Amino acid sequence: MQGFSRGWRVGISLLLAVGLLGLFFRGVDWNAMGRALRGADPLYLCGVVAVTLVTYAARAWRWGFLLAPLARVPFPRLFSATVIGFMSGMLVPRAGEVLRPYLVARKHPVSTTAGFASIVLERLFDLITVLLLFALYLYVLPTPAAQTHGPLLGVLKIAGAAAGAGALAILGVLLAWHRHAEPAMRLADRVLRPFPARFAGAVSRGVRAFGEGLAVLKASPSHLAAILAQSAVVWLLLALGIYWNNRAFGLKLPYHTAFLILAFLTVGVAIPTPGTVGGFHAFYRAALTQAYGVDNDVAAAAGIASHALSNLPVLLLGLALLGREGLTVGKVANMSEAR
Repeated sequence: MQGFSRGWRVGISLLLAVGLLGLFFRGVDWNAMGRALRGADPLYLCGVVAVTLVTYAARAWRWGFLLAPLARVPFPRLFSATVIGFMSGMLVPRAGEVLRPYLVARKHPVSTTAGFASIVLERLFDLITVLLLFALYLYVLPTPAAQTHGPLLGVLKIAGAAAGAGALAILGVLLAWHRHAEPAMRLADRVLRPFPARFAGAVSRGVRAFGEGLAVLKASPSHLAAILAQSAVVWLLLALGIYWNNRAFGLKLPYHTAFLILAFLTVGVAIPTPGTVGGFHAFYRAALTQAYGVDNDVAAAAGIASHALSNLPVLLLGLALLGREGLTVGKVANMSEAR
């Protein structure tokens, strides 16, 4: 039954990827796109690779602060688990959410469930940071001269406000859950009472461990401020990679235009396709063509390059580190299925 379910999920994700790639390549002149790829500035492209690796180091650094109330995890272990986790997510959608906490829990006193709670918090900090950068773009920073006029930004403002409200609501619920852990657990135990003891006990232990993973929410204001600052570093590095990628294709867009592109990409990569193929490409091209009037073929080439240079280094490094952990892609897929 698990194999059947996995087959359906893989099939649906592949269909989504194919459909989005079809949308991405619609109307593209392949010869013109090829010329744009061949003419890209290699120095800027090398810069994208370098900033990609630094970004993952920054992610690992921040994750250590999220885990700090539970255990002090050395940076090399955090970096290895982070790279392997994101690499596995490229091959098996959402696998990294399971694998990263597992790799830390194997050698440090952090339960996998508590580690997973830190990943949930990490995603929330990411979303909040992206929305803050998007708000800076819309309301504070100067409007780029290349920006086109139309209904697109109005729609994005509404979507951004809704996403921000949702993220803050979830953060509030998690904070209330952790600060009132015992009453929450008593309520959970009452809800679970009619179920078989083995099932109820397993769920109760999982809920308690997840709550423990939210311990960073009780950290000092300076610790939380450091995590917010680290999140800003992560996303400013990602923006730098996009900016350099665009410059490689002769697009002289201001640095802060990458904030808008990141908002587009946040939607695109949320679509569960293998390696974010299709979703990343389609939304990158849409941002360049719809928001800045970039030529369709150049935008397609830039999207392909950005996806490759921000994923292939992590894929290759992650596969190399995976073997050192005694794992295979098949084992990772099984772990993801069993979560």
